Amino acid sequence: MFCGQSKNKVNKKQMNGKRKIKGTVVLMKKNILSITDVSASFLDRIYEILGKGISLQLISAVHLDPENGRAKLGKAAYLERWVSAVTPLTAGETTFNVTFEWDESIGVPGAFIIKNHHRSQFYLKTLTLEDVPAAAAHGTNRNIHFVCNSWVYPVYRYKYDRVFFANKTYLPGDTPEPLRKYREQELINLRGNGNGMLKEWDRVYDYAPYNDLGSPDKGREYARPCLGESKEFPYPRRGRTGRGTTKTDPSTESRLSLLSLDIYVPRDERFGHLKISDFLACALKSIVQVLLPELRAICDKTSNEFDSFEDVLRLYEGGLKLHNRTMKKLENHIPWEMLRELIIRLDGQLFLKFPLPEVIKEHKTAWRTDEEFAREMLAGINPLVIRRLETFPPNSKLDPVKYGNQHSTITREQVEKNMDGYNVDQGIKINRLFILDHHDTLMPYLRRINSTSTKTYATRTILFLKYDGTLKPLAIELSLPHPDGDCQGAVSQVYTPAEVGVEGSVWQLAKAYVAVNDSGHHQLISHWLHTHAVMEPFVIATNRQLSTIHPIYKLLHPHFRDTMNINALARQILINAGGLLESTVFPAKFSMEMSSFLYKNWVFTEQALPVDLLKRGMAVRDLESPHGLRLLIEDYPYAVDGLEIWAAIETWVDEYCSFYYTTDELVECDNELQSWWREIRSKGHGDKEDEPWWPEMKTIDNLIKTCSIIIWIGSALHAAVNFGQYHYAGYLPNRPTLSRRLMPQPGTPEYVELESDPDKAFLKTITPQLQTLLGIAVIELLSQQSTDEVYLGQRDTPGWTSEAEPLAAFQRFSERLLEVENKIMEKNRDKRFRNRTGPVEVPYTLLYPHTSDFSRTGGLTGRGIPNSVSV
Repeated sequence: MFCGQSKNKVNKKQMNGKRKIKGTVVLMKKNILSITDVSASFLDRIYEILGKGISLQLISAVHLDPENGRAKLGKAAYLERWVSAVTPLTAGETTFNVTFEWDESIGVPGAFIIKNHHRSQFYLKTLTLEDVPAAAAHGTNRNIHFVCNSWVYPVYRYKYDRVFFANKTYLPGDTPEPLRKYREQELINLRGNGNGMLKEWDRVYDYAPYNDLGSPDKGREYARPCLGESKEFPYPRRGRTGRGTTKTDPSTESRLSLLSLDIYVPRDERFGHLKISDFLACALKSIVQVLLPELRAICDKTSNEFDSFEDVLRLYEGGLKLHNRTMKKLENHIPWEMLRELIIRLDGQLFLKFPLPEVIKEHKTAWRTDEEFAREMLAGINPLVIRRLETFPPNSKLDPVKYGNQHSTITREQVEKNMDGYNVDQGIKINRLFILDHHDTLMPYLRRINSTSTKTYATRTILFLKYDGTLKPLAIELSLPHPDGDCQGAVSQVYTPAEVGVEGSVWQLAKAYVAVNDSGHHQLISHWLHTHAVMEPFVIATNRQLSTIHPIYKLLHPHFRDTMNINALARQILINAGGLLESTVFPAKFSMEMSSFLYKNWVFTEQALPVDLLKRGMAVRDLESPHGLRLLIEDYPYAVDGLEIWAAIETWVDEYCSFYYTTDELVECDNELQSWWREIRSKGHGDKEDEPWWPEMKTIDNLIKTCSIIIWIGSALHAAVNFGQYHYAGYLPNRPTLSRRLMPQPGTPEYVELESDPDKAFLKTITPQLQTLLGIAVIELLSQQSTDEVYLGQRDTPGWTSEAEPLAAFQRFSERLLEVENKIMEKNRDKRFRNRTGPVEVPYTLLYPHTSDFSRTGGLTGRGIPNSVSV
């Protein structure tokens, strides 16, 4: 005990002409974050008593050591009172003091080395130095702040020193000479050497293709192609883990056990303690891999069917009864405390129950109306596909040599009868005809998809814009590959609206097939590919090529939070062979391969919202309109709110970048920035390296547009397609993910059933009971916001930079987003904008920023734009 005390004892008087600098360190101990790891705290105390504490050593930003030409180092100082400090029983921060010796040879500290001589790691948040001598003389605040936010493992885990920099921002060429080698070496450490299996304490960011989705050792049906590093299956890269290969296929990376969450991502990219707690609590509601045999047994008693819509509603109003035998099995796998989120007691009975989705909260059947069907293309969870119809009949871009005639068979007569007196040519001319077109996306895969238990169509839906601003569907085309071969073209049927009789039932089924197409496209493309997958290369490249004191690192880093972790978990349990996505979405085992096919069409610059709207013909350029665009559907909630958010992001990025880059030459001469951009194109999105549309990164404008797109994808775009999933798709009849049989034809038993019991025929066509349970559980998990969420316009660390102007620009950004919040709520109250609530009376809040919210409540809010793709 005396050894520990003597080390922490500080003489406050000046000695030998030296002065003291007081520092405050904020950290979180491992035992607090790991709750059950009591031994970690005990061992750390023992190490502390033995004199093996946590040391910090200041690095001068202004003076070199004449003996070695490197930065002058201060004397090591130790955290004080580790043994006696009171640590919170629940997860929380602990503050320690540290006292440094200072003299003129140090001058102004610009970084520090920390060495953890304990047995356990800790999470280092900040260090603040108070009243630093000579700071004012060098134009620096006398209080110097270091933002760390990093796990620090024991020294024996590293082959290098852990270094953290002060919160002053530097372009590479402006870095003080004493700090340059530390800046360069830190990036070398983060890149790694490309070899070996990575461990949790490794801080390596590296690339790998998606060769870890299959499990060929389990059998051929679990083999999946490698996505990425090929022309046939191009794909963004994911983070490398370094695991070995499978026995059966040396090109496939081996997988961890199914329920393992220990897949490698750099430790600082892992969920925080609150996020992992929220994630696990919600994930346990789906415990699907453990529940699967029992759920199947339950469902088999009713032939895996819902007999009526009332049966579906019981999932939310009463739940499914689980027998005691089932509960005993569950308890053998999972502690009861962890099951309480899944199971509730009603009159002594146990049930599986889900929250009531918003889409059926006010009206149980409004989702079936044509108006709501069309409205969700503008204000639902996939408002990114609808486009203006420019030619009639709609044509196909598929290769006619390979796929034959794939043009639409919809006729003028079929659509003009519901066009309020207009003909097709007039409708196109005055911009009142629109189309939801999934035909070309699905047709190349449809024959293989329909060889499984799935039976579905490639769909086209034509819609008419009414004078009240709403859309009404005019016709739905359902297409199949020709039975004599793909080169023979498509076989199509066209259906038009009907409300009564068997025709009305047929129309409801036609809309269901469209919803199945749209659900698959939403989950695989709009959500997974266009946000999660495409963002990961930017996360990796930023950490490999941009120093933490680089201005673009500081700009983008909040928008990368948790992305690598959630993507790793997705590869583990969601998008893997036999995983939840293949089990619940209609492309089944072809899901990821199909997303690779559509990645060929991905263009980085088209992810900018204004460019996307122009490309889809949903807007035209108009300098007199807000944002320089005029929407052709004025009441297009996603676009209206999105343009406000986009403009706020772009203005913020412009002001920020223009502060650090005053000339185009500074952009072009920034070696870190150029390496970053080159690596994104050549490695992260290497299969698209030679595309002509990549910005050249030679001007400030190039930089602003690039960073605006990255922030938009990570924040607003992801929020728009993710957090409304449970509200709209939690009730699966509204957004079915599977169809199991084709449209009933007259003269068949299925058609007779459709006439006599249309609801039962509808439910027997779409997602069955078991997949519904799995799908709802997954959707609920994906729609949750964490209690530690940081929203657009917020920062989790106030002192993220020391420069006043960027801080002021960020404050203006936050204030503008608060104005956007008010505008959204006003529009939602305005009855003129019918698409903002629709027949289901669900206000559009998916792009409500939530910048004003610091409550950290989380849950199924259906609003808020988190900074990053984090779920």
